[in-house]
Amino acid sequence: MTVDYTARKLEVNGIVQGVGFRPFVYNLANHYGLKGEVANTSTGVSIHIEGPPECIRSFETDLAAKCPPLAHVVDISGQSASVKPCADFKIVKSKDRAQMSTLISPDVSICADCLRELFDPADRRYLYPFINCTNCGPRYTIIDDIPYDRPRTSMRHFKMCAACQAEYDDPTNRRFHAQPNACAACGPHVGLYDPRREPVDCEDPIKAAADFISQGRIVAVKGLGGYHLAVDAQNNDAVMRLRHRKMREEKPFAVMSADLERIRQYALVGAEEEALLVSIQRPIVLLKKKTPCAIAAAVAPRNKYWGVMLPYTPLHYLLLNHGFSALVMTSANLTDEPIAIDNQDAFERLAGIADYFLTHNRDIYLRSDDSIVRHTAGQTRYIRRSRGFVPIPLFLERTVPPILACGAELKNTICLTKDDKAFLSQHIGDLENLRTLDFFKLTVEHLQRILEIHPQIIACDMHPDYLSSRYANEQQRIRKVEVQHHHAHIVSCMAEHRLKGAVIGLSFDGTGYGSDGAIWGGEVLIADAGQFERVAHLAYVSMPGGAAAIKEPWRMAIGYLHDAFGDNLQDLELPVLRQIESAKLRIIAEMIRKRVNCPQTSSLGRLFDGVAAIVGIRNRVNFEGQAAMELEMLAADDMDSIYDYEWLMGAGDCIRILPAPIIRGIVKDVRSGLSIAQISIKFHKTLIALFVELCTAVRRERDLKRVVLSGGCFQNCILLNGMIHELASRDFEVFAHQRIPTNDGGIALGQAMVAAAVSCL
Repeated sequence: MTVDYTARKLEVNGIVQGVGFRPFVYNLANHYGLKGEVANTSTGVSIHIEGPPECIRSFETDLAAKCPPLAHVVDISGQSASVKPCADFKIVKSKDRAQMSTLISPDVSICADCLRELFDPADRRYLYPFINCTNCGPRYTIIDDIPYDRPRTSMRHFKMCAACQAEYDDPTNRRFHAQPNACAACGPHVGLYDPRREPVDCEDPIKAAADFISQGRIVAVKGLGGYHLAVDAQNNDAVMRLRHRKMREEKPFAVMSADLERIRQYALVGAEEEALLVSIQRPIVLLKKKTPCAIAAAVAPRNKYWGVMLPYTPLHYLLLNHGFSALVMTSANLTDEPIAIDNQDAFERLAGIADYFLTHNRDIYLRSDDSIVRHTAGQTRYIRRSRGFVPIPLFLERTVPPILACGAELKNTICLTKDDKAFLSQHIGDLENLRTLDFFKLTVEHLQRILEIHPQIIACDMHPDYLSSRYANEQQRIRKVEVQHHHAHIVSCMAEHRLKGAVIGLSFDGTGYGSDGAIWGGEVLIADAGQFERVAHLAYVSMPGGAAAIKEPWRMAIGYLHDAFGDNLQDLELPVLRQIESAKLRIIAEMIRKRVNCPQTSSLGRLFDGVAAIVGIRNRVNFEGQAAMELEMLAADDMDSIYDYEWLMGAGDCIRILPAPIIRGIVKDVRSGLSIAQISIKFHKTLIALFVELCTAVRRERDLKRVVLSGGCFQNCILLNGMIHELASRDFEVFAHQRIPTNDGGIALGQAMVAAAVSCL
């Protein structure tokens, strides 16, 4: 060897396994005439490279700049190495190491190349519902352990045929080391069954399933992260039958269409929405409805939006290829239970819902619901971050200890931290039953294993009765940190934007356990990662009946009316009062006076509920936030006037914002015949004006100009857009969620960051 021939050892960390990174390295090395080897390791990818120094430098430059589309390089470390020498460049077998810190790719949609082959009669995988390559298909939901190799996935049960093995072994092939690689001769297959688990006699199970859907039947379809329940979205009777069997009375269903052309027949699709729809993650995107259209009204009643997605598996494309404008594709479960993933479990739990089961024999190791996004206030906003995005981490402003954060009760996710990375789990759901708790525990165990994170700290909500908090308190020999709910909301958004120091935090939601034992949710905080100060909040009002008031907004209406009018509320001429028996009304008023089963709340979410009932929208809800959502949906486009508002200085210099003046103004407008649309927008505008003025007052007092917005109420587009616009116009720096949900689906990140800050004290 000469001095012009050197060697380098490179370690690449990031999402670099199962995404075509090694063949990319192989071809790049051959392009520059270099020799050596590349291998997967438990920390990423290891490369030994030999050749002329200038060629190695070019190789290292291209390594990060030209990597495959699904790869995400976090860092590349390099050092000089001894020349071996090597005869050529090889891809070698994975190397196990003691520590596992590689990043795992999420599940992604079928790529354009595979889709073209799927419908090509000349291709050997023509109409094969499990076609995939290195650039597409399942990842996270089929992984049992890392390094990401076939024996550690649910594909270990399928031995490749000679043709598939040749592709898998060829570094120049698109399917080189594509772990789910298969074909009809050697891979998974679909089957159609009735509820008795008897096979349906048919030549083509997918066509037969499509025929049943066309006849108005409900078909359970096994997908990437679990089962869907599918019906024809244009068949109102079928949709209503699905609602009845699933016990999901009014909550909107998602729909799936084969292409953008069909979606544009029933929804408005802007450039931003189109980009989201066709992205490799294939989330459900909220799109404004076109009216009239052929989609059944029962799909999303009393809502301005459809939740729409494009197909993301070959099976979906094959099913939709039978002439449907759209299919309802909703999670296969009973309301409040986790989505079904196991075939036997699906037959058992869905027997009373589905008429037929279109299933397959590739196991799903971990369920992953569809993600939900919308484009508003100039950014993509997550409502649910799950399939397609998990387990990509968020990169933090600093290195933190290994922490497990257990999240909240509703829309639960967990968070695990490692070094400067936070891993939020897929959507787990509402922790209100044993099945969901089991899924929670499985997710904790699975993520800890595949990321090899051994938490030193466990963080949870302060609420002692949340199942997530109980789980945390049951863990032995680990430090526990309880985090106030609304503090966690604000810190989650701060972590997302990598903010340090104190901010003004507006934390608005329906329910959160306060430091004083009351129910918070309309909070203005001065917060940093380690601590918070409550500087203002909505004044407490009674929740007659406690938790019953969440499902029966008329109770909140009585609470706010009693707060504004006292016992004179019975003399008011309001629709909500006419629907309540006078004796029942007197009992509720007595409960409020004596504070019997009337917990106190400062929640903005409950104020929305109360106003919705007062104006006559609904007295009972069938899903969380329904009354508030419909109040938003019915709002007029604009209005200049607002209601009077007032705040008072309370104990400890904490401002109390009085709901009574707003309620009195709303009652006056209802009695004078102002439309619900006008009252709604006027109420929204009042809240925006009130909190912008309050932030201005806090800035004068504390010299803070950064405002962080978090909490489920900021799913309301009128409130979010209005707050961002008005605060920015007054020279505030405004931060709202863009990469994690503003609702409780993002709160685990805040818990982890608070725990990290507290651990340093």
